[in-house]
Amino acid sequence: MSRHLRLALVQERAQTLEQFAAGLRLLMKSPNAARLVVYPEAHLYSVGAESLSEQEMYDTHAEPLDGPRGTVLSGLARELGIWLIPGTVLERDTETGDVYNTAVVYGPDGELVARYRKIFTWRPFEPVCAGREFVVFDMPGYGRVGLSICYDSWFPEVSRHLAWLGAELIVNVVQTPTAGRAQEIPVNQANAIVNQVWVASVNGASPTAQGHSLLIDPEGQIQVSAPGMESTTLSSVVDFDRVSAARKFGTCGDSWPWNHFTDGDRPLELPLYNGRIDPATWRPTTPPQTPEGLRPAGPASGAAS
Repeated sequence: MSRHLRLALVQERAQTLEQFAAGLRLLMKSPNAARLVVYPEAHLYSVGAESLSEQEMYDTHAEPLDGPRGTVLSGLARELGIWLIPGTVLERDTETGDVYNTAVVYGPDGELVARYRKIFTWRPFEPVCAGREFVVFDMPGYGRVGLSICYDSWFPEVSRHLAWLGAELIVNVVQTPTAGRAQEIPVNQANAIVNQVWVASVNGASPTAQGHSLLIDPEGQIQVSAPGMESTTLSSVVDFDRVSAARKFGTCGDSWPWNHFTDGDRPLELPLYNGRIDPATWRPTTPPQTPEGLRPAGPASGAAS
Protein backbone atom coordinates (compact mmCIF):
# COMPACT_ATOMS: atom_id res chain seq x y z
CA MET A 1 0.00 0.00 0.00
CA SER A 2 1.12 3.57 -0.60
CA ARG A 3 2.28 5.61 2.37
CA HIS A 4 1.18 9.17 1.63
CA LEU A 5 0.93 11.60 4.56
CA ARG A 6 -0.83 14.94 4.24
CA LEU A 7 1.30 17.42 6.17
CA ALA A 8 0.72 21.01 7.32
CA LEU A 9 3.64 23.23 8.36
CA VAL A 10 2.19 26.23 10.20
CA GLN A 11 4.49 29.24 9.88
CA GLU A 12 2.96 31.51 12.48
CA ARG A 13 3.98 34.18 14.96
CA ALA A 14 4.18 33.10 18.59
CA GLN A 15 0.78 32.55 20.21
CA THR A 16 -0.80 32.06 23.58
CA LEU A 17 -2.30 28.65 24.24
CA GLU A 18 -5.80 30.08 23.71
CA GLN A 19 -4.85 31.66 20.36
CA PHE A 20 -3.17 28.42 19.32
CA ALA A 21 -6.26 26.33 20.08
CA ALA A 22 -8.56 28.67 18.16
CA GLY A 23 -6.22 28.81 15.17
CA LEU A 24 -5.76 25.03 15.05
CA ARG A 25 -9.49 24.39 15.15
CA LEU A 26 -9.97 26.86 12.28
CA LEU A 27 -7.17 25.26 10.28
CA MET A 28 -8.74 21.83 10.60
CA LYS A 29 -12.00 23.01 9.05
CA SER A 30 -10.30 22.88 5.64
CA PRO A 31 -11.52 20.08 3.34
CA ASN A 32 -7.83 19.31 2.77
CA ALA A 33 -6.97 19.20 6.47
CA ALA A 34 -3.65 17.54 7.24
CA ARG A 35 -3.06 14.35 9.16
CA LEU A 36 0.12 15.73 10.77
CA VAL A 37 0.21 19.38 11.83
CA VAL A 38 3.51 21.01 12.87
CA TYR A 39 4.17 24.36 14.55
CA PRO A 40 7.49 26.22 15.17
CA GLU A 41 9.87 25.93 18.08
CA ALA A 42 9.00 27.91 21.23
CA HIS A 43 5.64 28.70 19.67
CA LEU A 44 3.73 28.66 22.95
CA TYR A 45 6.21 30.51 25.16
CA SER A 46 7.62 33.33 23.03
CA VAL A 47 4.82 35.88 23.42
CA GLY A 48 6.30 38.71 25.51
CA ALA A 49 9.45 36.68 26.19
CA GLU A 50 11.73 39.65 25.53
CA SER A 51 10.40 41.38 28.65
CA LEU A 52 10.95 38.40 30.98
CA SER A 53 14.05 37.40 32.88
CA GLU A 54 15.20 33.78 32.68
CA GLN A 55 13.61 32.98 36.04
CA GLU A 56 10.39 34.76 35.11
CA MET A 57 10.27 32.78 31.86
CA TYR A 58 10.63 29.52 33.78
CA ASP A 59 8.08 30.53 36.40
CA THR A 60 5.58 31.50 33.72
CA HIS A 61 5.98 28.74 31.16
CA ALA A 62 7.91 25.72 32.52
CA GLU A 63 5.74 22.83 33.65
CA PRO A 64 5.75 19.01 33.52
CA LEU A 65 4.50 17.46 30.30
CA ASP A 66 1.45 16.08 32.10
CA GLY A 67 0.56 19.52 33.48
CA PRO A 68 -2.34 21.80 32.44
CA ARG A 69 -0.72 22.75 29.12
CA GLY A 70 -0.20 19.10 28.22
CA THR A 71 -3.82 18.34 29.06
CA VAL A 72 -4.99 21.03 26.61
CA LEU A 73 -2.65 19.87 23.82
CA SER A 74 -3.64 16.24 24.30
CA GLY A 75 -7.30 17.19 24.21
CA LEU A 76 -6.88 19.14 20.97
CA ALA A 77 -5.18 16.23 19.20
CA ARG A 78 -7.91 13.87 20.36
CA GLU A 79 -10.73 16.30 19.51
CA LEU A 80 -9.44 16.88 15.98
CA GLY A 81 -8.18 13.33 15.39
CA ILE A 82 -4.73 14.43 14.25
CA TRP A 83 -1.05 13.90 14.87
CA LEU A 84 0.06 17.14 16.48
CA ILE A 85 3.53 18.63 16.98
CA PRO A 86 2.78 21.99 18.67
CA GLY A 87 6.38 23.14 18.33
CA THR A 88 8.33 22.97 21.57
CA VAL A 89 7.42 23.66 25.18
CA LEU A 90 9.42 24.48 28.28
CA GLU A 91 9.43 21.19 30.17
CA ARG A 92 10.21 21.06 33.88
CA ASP A 93 11.52 17.68 34.94
CA THR A 94 9.40 16.39 37.80
CA GLU A 95 12.36 14.73 39.55
CA THR A 96 15.20 17.23 39.14
CA GLY A 97 13.39 20.50 38.46
CA ASP A 98 15.61 21.04 35.39
CA VAL A 99 14.06 22.88 32.45
CA TYR A 100 14.33 21.67 28.84
CA ASN A 101 13.28 22.95 25.42
CA THR A 102 11.19 19.93 24.43
CA ALA A 103 9.39 18.95 21.25
CA VAL A 104 6.23 16.94 21.96
CA VAL A 105 4.10 14.75 19.71
CA TYR A 106 0.49 13.80 20.36
CA GLY A 107 -1.35 11.06 18.49
CA PRO A 108 -4.96 11.14 17.28
CA ASP A 109 -6.05 9.45 20.50
CA GLY A 110 -4.50 12.27 22.54
CA GLU A 111 -1.63 10.15 23.84
CA LEU A 112 1.83 11.69 24.23
CA VAL A 113 3.64 9.59 21.63
CA ALA A 114 7.11 11.16 21.84
CA ARG A 115 9.12 13.88 23.52
CA TYR A 116 12.51 15.16 22.45
CA ARG A 117 14.69 17.40 24.59
CA LYS A 118 16.83 19.67 22.41
CA ILE A 119 20.43 18.49 22.43
CA PHE A 120 22.22 21.41 20.78
CA THR A 121 20.78 24.39 22.59
CA TRP A 122 21.73 27.78 21.14
CA ARG A 123 24.42 28.68 23.68
CA PRO A 124 24.89 31.13 25.33
CA PHE A 125 21.49 32.58 24.45
CA GLU A 126 19.39 29.54 25.38
CA PRO A 127 20.24 28.63 28.97
CA VAL A 128 18.04 25.52 29.29
CA CYS A 129 19.43 22.07 30.01
CA ALA A 130 20.57 19.98 27.04
CA GLY A 131 18.93 16.69 26.12
CA ARG A 132 20.83 13.43 25.78
CA GLU A 133 18.69 11.22 23.53
CA PHE A 134 17.89 10.98 19.81
CA VAL A 135 14.16 10.44 19.32
CA VAL A 136 12.06 8.83 16.59
CA PHE A 137 8.44 7.71 16.60
CA ASP A 138 6.23 5.65 14.31
CA MET A 139 3.03 6.76 12.60
CA PRO A 140 1.17 3.51 11.90
CA GLY A 141 0.37 3.17 8.22
CA TYR A 142 2.76 5.96 7.23
CA GLY A 143 6.36 5.77 8.44
CA ARG A 144 8.93 6.67 11.05
CA VAL A 145 9.61 10.29 12.00
CA GLY A 146 12.63 11.83 13.75
CA LEU A 147 12.66 15.03 15.77
CA SER A 148 15.19 17.86 15.77
CA ILE A 149 14.99 21.42 17.04
CA CYS A 150 16.46 24.47 15.31
CA TYR A 151 20.23 24.53 15.98
CA ASP A 152 20.32 20.71 15.96
CA SER A 153 20.28 20.91 12.16
CA TRP A 154 23.76 22.47 12.20
CA PHE A 155 25.19 19.29 13.71
CA PRO A 156 25.09 16.50 11.09
CA GLU A 157 25.38 13.88 13.80
CA VAL A 158 21.76 14.51 14.80
CA SER A 159 20.23 13.91 11.37
CA ARG A 160 22.56 10.99 10.74
CA HIS A 161 21.53 9.26 13.95
CA LEU A 162 17.83 9.87 13.33
CA ALA A 163 18.14 8.37 9.84
CA TRP A 164 20.15 5.46 11.26
CA LEU A 165 17.33 4.86 13.76
CA GLY A 166 14.99 4.51 10.79
CA ALA A 167 13.54 8.02 10.42
CA GLU A 168 12.18 8.60 6.92
CA LEU A 169 11.01 12.14 7.74
CA ILE A 170 12.91 14.51 10.02
CA VAL A 171 10.80 17.30 11.50
CA ASN A 172 12.98 20.28 12.39
CA VAL A 173 11.01 22.89 14.35
CA VAL A 174 12.63 26.33 14.38
CA GLN A 175 12.36 29.78 15.93
CA THR A 176 15.06 31.74 14.12
CA PRO A 177 14.66 35.53 14.31
CA THR A 178 18.07 36.25 12.77
CA ALA A 179 19.67 36.31 9.33
CA GLY A 180 20.96 32.82 10.11
CA ARG A 181 17.80 31.41 8.55
CA ALA A 182 19.49 31.87 5.17
CA GLN A 183 22.11 29.28 6.18
CA GLU A 184 19.59 26.90 7.73
CA ILE A 185 17.92 26.34 4.36
CA PRO A 186 20.93 24.74 2.57
CA VAL A 187 21.91 22.98 5.81
CA ASN A 188 18.52 21.25 5.87
CA GLN A 189 18.83 20.41 2.18
CA ALA A 190 22.22 18.84 2.87
CA ASN A 191 20.78 16.80 5.74
CA ALA A 192 18.06 15.48 3.42
CA ILE A 193 20.51 14.64 0.63
CA VAL A 194 23.22 12.86 2.60
CA ASN A 195 20.71 10.82 4.62
CA GLN A 196 18.15 10.30 1.83
CA VAL A 197 15.23 11.38 4.01
CA TRP A 198 12.46 13.95 3.92
CA VAL A 199 13.13 17.08 6.00
CA ALA A 200 10.39 19.46 7.13
CA SER A 201 11.74 22.68 8.64
CA VAL A 202 9.06 25.02 10.02
CA ASN A 203 10.09 28.43 11.35
CA GLY A 204 8.02 31.08 13.08
CA ALA A 205 6.60 34.10 11.27
CA SER A 206 7.38 37.79 11.67
CA PRO A 207 7.80 39.54 14.03
CA THR A 208 9.02 36.67 16.22
CA ALA A 209 11.01 34.85 13.51
CA GLN A 210 12.25 35.02 9.92
CA GLY A 211 9.93 32.48 8.29
CA HIS A 212 11.07 30.72 5.10
CA SER A 213 9.72 27.32 6.16
CA LEU A 214 10.12 24.45 3.70
CA LEU A 215 9.70 20.76 2.94
CA ILE A 216 12.59 18.93 1.25
CA ASP A 217 12.43 15.53 -0.44
CA PRO A 218 14.97 12.67 -0.05
CA GLU A 219 17.00 13.92 -3.03
CA GLY A 220 17.25 17.49 -1.75
CA GLN A 221 14.58 19.13 -3.89
CA ILE A 222 12.36 21.72 -2.20
CA GLN A 223 8.78 20.49 -2.55
CA VAL A 224 7.08 23.54 -1.03
CA SER A 225 8.39 26.66 0.70
CA ALA A 226 7.31 29.95 2.22
CA PRO A 227 8.87 32.80 0.21
CA GLY A 228 8.86 35.25 3.10
CA MET A 229 8.27 35.89 6.79
CA GLU A 230 4.48 36.30 6.78
CA SER A 231 2.09 33.94 8.52
CA THR A 232 1.21 31.05 6.22
CA THR A 233 0.45 27.34 6.23
CA LEU A 234 2.36 25.07 3.87
CA SER A 235 0.36 22.02 2.83
CA SER A 236 1.94 19.10 1.05
CA VAL A 237 2.06 15.32 0.85
CA VAL A 238 5.00 13.23 2.08
CA ASP A 239 5.47 9.99 0.14
CA PHE A 240 7.47 7.81 2.52
CA ASP A 241 8.15 5.30 -0.25
CA ARG A 242 10.42 7.84 -1.93
CA VAL A 243 12.98 7.18 0.80
CA SER A 244 13.34 3.51 -0.10
CA ALA A 245 13.30 4.42 -3.79
CA ALA A 246 16.15 6.91 -3.38
CA ARG A 247 18.17 4.35 -1.46
CA LYS A 248 17.49 1.57 -3.97
CA PHE A 249 18.05 3.52 -7.19
CA GLY A 250 20.41 6.18 -5.83
CA THR A 251 20.05 9.93 -5.37
CA CYS A 252 19.67 11.23 -8.93
CA GLY A 253 20.46 7.66 -9.92
CA ASP A 254 24.11 7.70 -8.91
CA SER A 255 24.68 8.03 -5.13
CA TRP A 256 24.12 5.34 -2.48
CA PRO A 257 25.64 6.67 0.79
CA TRP A 258 23.96 4.03 2.97
CA ASN A 259 25.35 1.24 0.78
CA HIS A 260 28.92 2.48 0.69
CA PHE A 261 30.41 0.04 3.19
CA THR A 262 30.43 -3.73 2.81
CA ASP A 263 30.83 -6.42 5.44
CA GLY A 264 34.34 -7.06 4.12
CA ASP A 265 35.52 -3.51 4.89
CA ARG A 266 37.55 -2.84 8.00
CA PRO A 267 36.04 -0.50 10.63
CA LEU A 268 36.88 3.16 10.05
CA GLU A 269 38.30 4.85 13.14
CA LEU A 270 36.72 8.20 14.08
CA PRO A 271 39.18 9.97 16.40
CA LEU A 272 36.87 12.96 16.87
CA TYR A 273 34.29 10.70 18.54
CA ASN A 274 36.67 8.21 20.10
CA GLY A 275 34.69 5.65 18.11
CA ARG A 276 34.37 4.06 14.68
CA ILE A 277 32.13 3.24 11.74
CA ASP A 278 31.50 -0.49 11.70
CA PRO A 279 30.43 -1.64 8.19
CA ALA A 280 28.33 -4.35 9.80
CA THR A 281 26.11 -1.79 11.55
CA TRP A 282 26.27 1.13 9.10
CA ARG A 283 22.94 0.68 7.34
CA PRO A 284 19.87 2.25 8.99
CA THR A 285 17.03 0.41 10.65
CA THR A 286 14.18 -0.37 8.27
CA PRO A 287 10.79 0.43 9.84
CA PRO A 288 7.94 -2.05 9.32
CA GLN A 289 5.87 -1.11 6.24
CA THR A 290 2.42 -2.47 7.09
CA PRO A 291 -0.24 -0.88 9.32
CA GLU A 292 -0.25 -4.03 11.45
CA GLY A 293 3.51 -4.05 11.89
CA LEU A 294 4.09 -0.35 12.34
CA ARG A 295 3.78 0.53 15.99
CA PRO A 296 4.99 3.41 18.17
CA ALA A 297 8.75 3.24 18.53
CA GLY A 298 8.72 3.37 22.28
CA PRO A 299 7.13 5.00 25.33
CA ALA A 300 6.73 8.75 25.74
CA SER A 301 10.46 9.20 25.22
CA GLY A 302 9.96 8.05 21.63
CA ALA A 303 13.31 6.26 21.45
CA ALA A 304 13.49 3.46 18.93
CA SER A 305 14.01 0.04 20.32
